[in-house]
Amino acid sequence: GPSPPALPLIMKPRHNGPNYVFALLTGYKDPPAGIAPRDTQYYNPYFAGGWIGMPAPLNEGAVDYEDGTPATATQMAKDVCTFLAWAAEPEADERKLMGVKFITALTICFFFTWYYKRVKWTVVKNRRLEIY
Repeated sequence: GPSPPALPLIMKPRHNGPNYVFALLTGYKDPPAGIAPRDTQYYNPYFAGGWIGMPAPLNEGAVDYEDGTPATATQMAKDVCTFLAWAAEPEADERKLMGVKFITALTICFFFTWYYKRVKWTVVKNRRLEIY
């Protein structure tokens, strides 16, 4: 069959991408009454069409956390989504830090410019012009 989609590429272009992947990982349910189950597909209401060929990828207790965090499917899905969001844009932290530095530099330049204007223009603004 076709290759599965690269999930880091889904995080950025899709609206609310991390929430979509979280819902996709944790949304496996039994099909509602009146809908016949399919042999090789699983029901997930968050997937387009409701049926997906991938079984539930996360199971309770599949990971041991060093800090004692309970390894629930919800916690693992949150960790996967956080990692995929980072993998989609690994340079995001550096870009945000550069933005903070740029705004700080602009603020400092603004105050120097404001002070220079006050000192140099105070003579001009306080001068009285008399036109006859």
